[in-house]
Amino acid sequence: RFAVSVGYWKDPYIQFFVRQAKERKAPEINRGKLEWEWGHLTCPDKTPAHWDVKCGVLCDNGNCPGFVCVTGYYARVHGVSYLIKAFLEKTECNSQIVNLGAGMDTLFWRLKDENLLPRKYFEVDFPMIVARKIHNIKSKPPLSKPIMESHSGDSLLIDCHSLDSSRYSIVGADLRFSSDLEEKLKKHGLDVHLPTLLVAECVLVYMTPQQSANLLKWAASTFPVAMVINYEQVNMRDRFGQIMIENLQRRHCNLAGVELCSSLDSQRERLLENGWEDARAVDMMKVYSFLPQADVKRIEALEFLDEKELFEQLMQHYCICWASKDSSNL
Repeated sequence: RFAVSVGYWKDPYIQFFVRQAKERKAPEINRGKLEWEWGHLTCPDKTPAHWDVKCGVLCDNGNCPGFVCVTGYYARVHGVSYLIKAFLEKTECNSQIVNLGAGMDTLFWRLKDENLLPRKYFEVDFPMIVARKIHNIKSKPPLSKPIMESHSGDSLLIDCHSLDSSRYSIVGADLRFSSDLEEKLKKHGLDVHLPTLLVAECVLVYMTPQQSANLLKWAASTFPVAMVINYEQVNMRDRFGQIMIENLQRRHCNLAGVELCSSLDSQRERLLENGWEDARAVDMMKVYSFLPQADVKRIEALEFLDEKELFEQLMQHYCICWASKDSSNL
């Protein structure tokens, strides 16, 4: 939310889910959005003060000491959004999105504002997270009104752990159990014959390799035409990566799937081995270099960054991977 308030990008809906942080975020964080704000399968002792420091780089007690912190916001938001919009344009929005471990993500509302809603948009997260999000939606008209505006047909279905409208559904489920996940999604109108985009941002790394493999295999075998986007850590076997892991472990936060984050090749191979095709991966420094330079200059003028070497190191330890599975050249 701080990055939005400073002007890195526009998101009029985040204010209804996330309170303004008291601490000023370092420019490295705002320019990369590499930490995971509202995570899935994260630390068991997670408190709101800790939810924005998931990389663990020299962080202690949930606080970011000056410029030395995880990078994240700007490049992540723009990189992931670019791929999502490319998918929607390719399918002419005759498709569906399943946002895995969505937390307090505002993508549904932003896509509606841009007239880019797919046929249906699904979100999945733990029931506890879903209950909080539904409470916010029910109590904030700027959130509930767009859902009602896009809804057609019978009455909107809502309880404490799920919400189902004709265009938007939020489901409480555990991603480690794909059979239960599929059952709940189908109950809310999942159409396996529609082109499907699955989005996972810092989700798979908190699952064991076998659990994430099961989830990826399920998706690849369930949807004939599909694309997956995965954003998480990479290059975690070098010294910098080990520092990230050690600091998280000190706070009892285990990256159960970190062994698959050793390189860009390992990220691609994980997707290919689990039924996906044409897998690609780039680190966030590469993503940052691809962004429109006029906008990069604009955001670099917002805050002074004197830790450029650290910024580059951090960006090289997160990546975006994507792959498709289809017969129509998605």
